[in-house]
Amino acid sequence: MANLRHMRTAAPALVPIFRSDLQARLLLRVLTDAEPHTAAELARLLRAPEPTVHREVRRLLDADLLTSSAVGRANVLKPADHNPATAPLRQLLTVTYGPAPYLERALSGIAGIQKAAIYGSWAARWHGELGPTPGDVDVLVVGSPNRDEVYDALEGIDTALGREVNVTFASPARWESGEETFLVAIRQRPMVPLHLTDTDTKGA
Repeated sequence: MANLRHMRTAAPALVPIFRSDLQARLLLRVLTDAEPHTAAELARLLRAPEPTVHREVRRLLDADLLTSSAVGRANVLKPADHNPATAPLRQLLTVTYGPAPYLERALSGIAGIQKAAIYGSWAARWHGELGPTPGDVDVLVVGSPNRDEVYDALEGIDTALGREVNVTFASPARWESGEETFLVAIRQRPMVPLHLTDTDTKGA
């Protein structure tokens, strides 16, 4: 039986140069979020075990990609902006792993959204399905939000991500009915749920 202590996760399909999917998502959060985070906060945001996040943080600190400073009793993590690799790394992570957190920030707070998720080729790569680099990002919005408000919230995101963002709207009844071929096809393929805050979001 393989020694589980030495097993490593497969390289992420979105950009297979990072040690793991968690490492890439953790770096993206620290390098692009407006406010610094503690390791415990990152574990909550990334929905990952705190000990695992602490290990990844230690590796990134040792590699001089992050810095840590004390704020009260907590240690907050920030980008190592003195490192010339930080700026290009931030750009790489934004165009590869950026869609989910960028869309979550943009769509949070919009009334009427019951469910939101990314589908299509980007979602497939996120789940480890190999294939060509996604040319766009497909977003499903279930509910009855003001569409102009959604489009306004997404303005400029395609430029930041380097990919066109396409939105599909569906009422809860249409989504649940299972009668529309296109929506059924979306259900049958990989999806990445967007975890929104301060909205009408409910469970899928």
